[in-house]
Amino acid sequence: MKDVISDIARNVGTDAGALAAPDIPEEKRVCLRPEASPGGGERRGATLVLRSAEFRRGREHVWRALDDMIGRAEKRGVEALSQEEVRRLPLLYRATMSSLSVARHIALDRNLLLYLENLALRAYLVVYGPRSGVLVCLKDFLRRGFPRAVRSMLPHLAVALAALLCGALAGYLLVQADPDRFSLLVPGDLAGGRGPGSTREELIHEELFAPWPGFVHAFVVFADSLFRHNAMVGLLCFGLGFALGVPTLILLLYNGLTIGAFLALHVERGLGIEFMGWLSIHGVTEILAVLLCGAAGLVVAEKIVFPGRLSRLKNLARHGRSAASAAAGAVLLFFAAGILEGGFRQMIASTPGRFGVALLTGAWWLFYFGRCGRGGDDDRLR
Repeated sequence: MKDVISDIARNVGTDAGALAAPDIPEEKRVCLRPEASPGGGERRGATLVLRSAEFRRGREHVWRALDDMIGRAEKRGVEALSQEEVRRLPLLYRATMSSLSVARHIALDRNLLLYLENLALRAYLVVYGPRSGVLVCLKDFLRRGFPRAVRSMLPHLAVALAALLCGALAGYLLVQADPDRFSLLVPGDLAGGRGPGSTREELIHEELFAPWPGFVHAFVVFADSLFRHNAMVGLLCFGLGFALGVPTLILLLYNGLTIGAFLALHVERGLGIEFMGWLSIHGVTEILAVLLCGAAGLVVAEKIVFPGRLSRLKNLARHGRSAASAAAGAVLLFFAAGILEGGFRQMIASTPGRFGVALLTGAWWLFYFGRCGRGGDDDRLR
C-alpha cells in the first residue's frame, strides 16, 4: 500500500498546486503596500502582507483532511484508508508542504508554523517512511539479516578466532612460567581480588561456587554492569576496524591474554576443569559476540585496505551494512551473556550442569547461524 502512495507522490504535480493555492479573491488574499524610498519616491518592490486568518481560511480544509488521514494511518496502518483516500494522500501532503513554505516565507504566527511542520513530518513518515513496523523489521533481522551477515564474513571470523586463541595461549604460557605476570596481564578491576596470592579454597568459595547473591543483584545490578562493559569492548572491536584493523586485532589478542592468564591461575591450583565450566556457561555466548564484533571490524578494515575495483567509500557502503548488522546482533548476544553470567552462573552450582548449559547454547548458536535465513538470495552478501 505504501509503495502505491510513494508512486503517486512522485507523480504529483499540478494537482498539489491546485490544492495549495485555492481560488481566493486577490483583494482578500494579499495587500500590496508600496514602500517609500529615502528620497521620497516609491521603491519598485512591494511588501507582501498576508494575515494568518486569511491564509488559513482557504487552506485549512486541506490540513484537516490530511490530519484526519494521518491520524487513522498512525493508529491502524495505511490499510485503514480507502482507495480514494490513498490517492488523495500524496496530493494533500504536497499541498501542505506548499502551505508550509509560504508560511515560512511570510513569517506568520509561530503556532501555525509549528502545526504545519508537525503535520508535514507526520505525513512524510506515512508517505515515504519504512514499509514495515519496528517489530516486523526486528523479526526479519533476527530470522534472516543477522545470520546471513554472520555467514558472509566466515573468513574474518576465522581470523578473529585465531587472534583470540593466540592471545589465550600466550597468556597461559606467560602466567604458567611466572605467576606474578598475572598482575601485569590482568587489571585489578577485572581480577576482582584474584591473583597469585589466591588459595584454592578462596577461588572455590569466593569465585567458582560463591553463593547466589539474590535476584536483584544477579539479574539487575551485576547483569547490567556486565552487559555495558562487554558491549563497549565489542563495539570498540568493530569501530576500530576503520584504523586498518590493527586495534581490533590487538583487542582480540588482549582478551585472549586475560582468558589464558585466568586459566593458568586455576590450573596451577588444580581447578582447570571447574574454571572451564564456570567460564563456559556464559563464555560460549560472550566470546562468540566478541568474535563477531572483531570479524565485523576486520570486514571494514579489508574493504578500506583492499577496495578492489570500487572506490573505498563505495566499497564500505556496499559491505559496511552487513558488518554493522553483525555487530548490532552481537550486542543482543552480549545481553544474553550478561543474563547467563549475572544470574545463572552462580545459580547452577555444579560443573557438569554448567557444561550442559554451555553445550546447549553452543548447539543453538551453531544451528541458528548455520540454518536460519537460508534460501533465495541468502548468502550473496560478499
